[in-house]
Amino acid sequence: MILFHDPSCAEYGSHMRPEQPSRVQHSAARLRTQHPDWIWRQPQAIDESVLLNAHTPALLHRLQHGPDFDEDTPYFPGIYAHARCAVGAALEAAHAALVGQRAFALMRPPGHHCTRNQAMGFCYLNQIAVAALNAQSGSGVRVAVWDFDAHHGNGTEDILEGRPGMFFSSVHQFPGYPGTGTRSTVNSRNFPVAPHAARELHLGELARSWEAVLSFKPDLVLVSAGFDAYAGDPLTEMSLDGTDFAELGRWLRQSNLPAAAVLEGGYSADLPDLIDTFLSAWDSAPHSSST
Repeated sequence: MILFHDPSCAEYGSHMRPEQPSRVQHSAARLRTQHPDWIWRQPQAIDESVLLNAHTPALLHRLQHGPDFDEDTPYFPGIYAHARCAVGAALEAAHAALVGQRAFALMRPPGHHCTRNQAMGFCYLNQIAVAALNAQSGSGVRVAVWDFDAHHGNGTEDILEGRPGMFFSSVHQFPGYPGTGTRSTVNSRNFPVAPHAARELHLGELARSWEAVLSFKPDLVLVSAGFDAYAGDPLTEMSLDGTDFAELGRWLRQSNLPAAAVLEGGYSADLPDLIDTFLSAWDSAPHSSST
């Protein structure tokens, strides 16, 4: 397993907000201790020309000065550089996957709510959408984005919808932020789950969403790995436990598809354990042809 991580991504924000530095600090410490054989690489910020494949020039300009975007997405000095570095980690993780490595981008800010022209929901640039477009550019690979974060990846859907060779599959709480994700289109499949739904129902929707990814026959799977569908998460009303995230990791491993994942949500104190459970199962589960 290769982990793309820059400790400087914890240099903005505060412990007073749900999306806080300790999310990555504690997770990195846990993974370094538990997996000394895993490889760590520091990502680089990417050029603006790559960002323009997914975002408008107006958004890139807006990210470089205040005021706040919304209550959840304040302006921080240097946030543009932090967001570009997070995008760089996603791109490098995707490249690693295409040459046969399993890769995880352990960075902040997250990205899947950021649309072509609007930062929102803790997200300033949409790293997984940029990585998907960049991976396809010039190579023609079919890219599927699988989003199991508890919130709908409205920004990813906005950017990828209707693009040939792209597929987006999302399982998320509805009703819930951002209030989207109730319809599906030709290349976008949504699987809304009601608040407090039974764990078995949620797992069934996750299985359906994964089957949709497999049916697309992608050359590359990019995962928006959010851990806020966990029963102990303070921002959602869902019911998964740690073993369920291990199951998601096993599905990835059993598929034998090139895949990379990026950290999205997850706001409980158990986040380091949940990430470790998911990555460990993905990295070490025995091969099987079933899902």
